[in-house]
Amino acid sequence: MPSDGYSGCTSGNYARKHNPWVNFSNVPASSNLRSADFPTTFGNLPTVSIVVPNLCDMHDCSVSTGDTWLKNHLSAYATWAKANNSLLVVTFDEDDHSASNRIATVFYGAHVATGSYSEHITHYTVLRTLETLNGLDCTSNSCSVSAISDIWN
Repeated sequence: MPSDGYSGCTSGNYARKHNPWVNFSNVPASSNLRSADFPTTFGNLPTVSIVVPNLCDMHDCSVSTGDTWLKNHLSAYATWAKANNSLLVVTFDEDDHSASNRIATVFYGAHVATGSYSEHITHYTVLRTLETLNGLDCTSNSCSVSAISDIWN
C-alpha cells in the first residue's frame, strides 16, 4: 500500500482486493496502515491485526520470495507470540490450482499444538475461531460453521 489509508484499487504490487478493510465505513483510514508501520513493540498491537502482503509475496512471485517475506516481516512477531500468549494466523487466499484445492493456514502461538490437521478450514472457520477466542458473537457466514477447536494445547 503506497500510503496509510490508501483507497485506490492498485499501486505497483499493491491490490486493494486483498485489503478489504478499506471497504468498511466503520474502519477509519487511520487503522489501515502500511506494513512499514507494523510495530516492533508487539504489545502495542490491537487485539486483532491483519497483515496483507503485496502481490509479489507468494501471490505472483515464487514461494521462496514469500518465505523470505514471512521470515523478514513476521518471524519476530511469531517468536513474541509464542512467549506472550498471543496467536499468529497465516492463511492464504489461493491454492496451487490442483484438483484438491488446498489452501495453507498456519496457527502459531503459545497454546497451539504442533502438528498437521486434516480438518476442513475456510476463511469462515478462521473468522469464527477469532470471534470465539475474543468472546464475540458470530457474523454473517461464520455463524454457519464451527470454530477450529482441535489445535489447542
